[in-house]
Amino acid sequence: MMIQRRSRTLAVACLLAATATLAAAGCAKSETSNSAGGDSSQGAQEAKSPDSTSGSGCSLETYGAPKLDLKDAVVGFSQSEKEANPFRIAETQSIKDEAKKVGVKKLLTTNAQSQLSKQISDIQDMLAQGAQFLIVAPLNSDGLEPALKAAAAKKVPVLTIDRKVNSTACKDYVAFLGSDFVEQGKRAADAMIKVTGGKGKVAILLGTSGNNVTTDRTKGFVDQVKAEAPGLEIVAQQTGEFARDKGQQVMEQLIQSKPDITAVYAENDEMGLGALTAIKAAGKKPGKDVKIVSVDGTRNAVQALADGEYNAVIESNPRFGPLAFATAQKFYAGEEIPENVIITDREYDEANAKDSLGGAY
Repeated sequence: MMIQRRSRTLAVACLLAATATLAAAGCAKSETSNSAGGDSSQGAQEAKSPDSTSGSGCSLETYGAPKLDLKDAVVGFSQSEKEANPFRIAETQSIKDEAKKVGVKKLLTTNAQSQLSKQISDIQDMLAQGAQFLIVAPLNSDGLEPALKAAAAKKVPVLTIDRKVNSTACKDYVAFLGSDFVEQGKRAADAMIKVTGGKGKVAILLGTSGNNVTTDRTKGFVDQVKAEAPGLEIVAQQTGEFARDKGQQVMEQLIQSKPDITAVYAENDEMGLGALTAIKAAGKKPGKDVKIVSVDGTRNAVQALADGEYNAVIESNPRFGPLAFATAQKFYAGEEIPENVIITDREYDEANAKDSLGGAY
């Protein structure tokens, strides 16, 4: 797992200025998409102020890329997973909307359909089509090296969003934009401790393996529970692959093998919603007999929270468009971009769920 480093540089101040008016608002596969990502202009991201000065920033000069005006540029966006899920729908729409707003000459978009080999070829294809700047939502933290090398060979800068890559900043990519996933796990643990009173037996529905989101959200939750609630026993950790149907299947199995489970921490909303269905099918009341806390901020999960069938949702904001293009503009203006631009994420609970539905995606 990479340790996130934040740099107090001029670029952060500029990024904050560029996004100061943006309010924070919500990673997943969905069987339904009735929210369709919501209004992509709502709840756009806001960068956190850095709390350390470790690490160095990346400038156009140090990266070795040519200067570029985005209004005369071909920009490529590589999406990692199927857009049958709310997070990916909202993320892609946000990139498209902001590219149009900024006036990008041409935006190329691809979808890897959850296949690493396809994401590599997608990126290489966009480079062949003349992409001059790339925004990449990595499928995994490892494995994109061939694509990153192809971009570096053409001196095409790469900005990574929502998942980190285990590569060298300001060499293989410019910077990472996204959440503090360890902090998300910690906040989910705090919410779980609150709704359970710090006692009970909790199962963790893990995300897909091979990316820092799963690793970090697990670490944050497990460490916080161990430190703050020794009476809350983690009795199972099993992957639901960030998918609703898989989350339901795993939860059905866990209810059979461990019928005394009293809480579920799902590392995204879709697995949490799958667990909710399984809990109901078993004749139990979700949100009461079995507490549910998850990460994302999808409208379906926030609605379940408002309906009393869920207990807490920690947001993971997918609306990267404004911040991504603001970062690109600062980069091409010659300013240093921090290696990690960490965004703020809100939290939904029973007190604010009904009033917050408009900001969910």
